[in-house]
This record gives sequence, C-alpha cells and structure tokens, in this order.
Amino acid sequence: MTVVPRHKVFVSFHSEDKHFKDAILEIMEYDFIDQSVGEDDIDDSLATETVRQKIRDEFIRDATVTIVLVGKCTWQRKHVDWEIGSSLRDTKFNSRCGLIGMLLPGHPDSGSGKFSLSRIPPRLADNISGEDPFAFVLEWSTDPNFLRQWIHHAFLRRYGAPPNNSRPQFKRNRSGICSAGWKD
Repeated sequence: MTVVPRHKVFVSFHSEDKHFKDAILEIMEYDFIDQSVGEDDIDDSLATETVRQKIRDEFIRDATVTIVLVGKCTWQRKHVDWEIGSSLRDTKFNSRCGLIGMLLPGHPDSGSGKFSLSRIPPRLADNISGEDPFAFVLEWSTDPNFLRQWIHHAFLRRYGAPPNNSRPQFKRNRSGICSAGWKD
C-alpha cells in the first residue's frame, strides 16, 4: 500500500454549502491540513483588493491543493473565482496548487456522470478540458481513501500541464438563476 503524504488543502466554497466544507474537514481531519478561510477570518468591510490579497497571502500561500466544492450557485461567486485564480498562480511568494472540483449533492448535474461547463466556476471550467487537463471534477465523496488519492494526484499534477488563468477576475458576484449557468 502506498503511503500518501498529508497535504495542505484550501477548500473553496459558497457559504450556502458550508456544511459540506465542515463534513470534508471532519472526514479528512487526520489526512490533510486545512488552510481554508474560516468564518470571520476576513472583515467584509475591507476593500476588494485587500480581500484578494488576504486570501492569497494568508490562506492559499501555504496550500498545495485547492478543492472547490461546487454547489448549484458556486459558479457565480466572486470569492470562489478569486480563490481559484490565486491557487493557479505560481509566484515567488505563492506556489501553484493542484486543483479539484467536487460536485455536491443538490448540484443540477450531481449523480449524472457528466456535468455542464456552464454550471461550474468558469475558471475551473477553463482547466478541465483536453488530453492532459490541469484540474479534475469529481462527484462528492465521503470515502477518505478516495479523497486522499485524488488530493495526492492533484498535488502531483500541479506542475504538469500548465493551468489557464487568463480569464479576468470577477469584480462582483454574477447574477442570474443559479441552475441556469453563467454567460460571458
């Protein structure tokens, strides 16, 4: 049996899906080190660029893998977009993270075996296509062995295929019916 190291993981999610974040942290308590933003870690009154900088420099900076919990409204959230963008950067102070999306129960495509690119965060969608994608989208799982293996796989791929981080960052949350998807 291969021993998988304990990785530093940043969990990105829409606040309405916080119970899934709590569940994955409980399931993986001894398998990874949580680098995620907690409640009240960032003051809502801060300027946009300050919030982006705090997310990047205080939370994602030491992470090696980012898991995006993809609920029905996650595709339109500016903080999720910023967190994915920061995870894809590779700079002197912030190394690139591996990237995994997880379709949550309740997502319109959950359990179908496939998903619509318009129902996942656009920056994540930009990184899951082609023969050698940078990122992967999986179904929600509570199996720690499954999660451990995919987290390690994402960690190993973080310097494989180059990520696509060319999309402009969201300036605000996207609007519209959550299940309809995003439009450029």
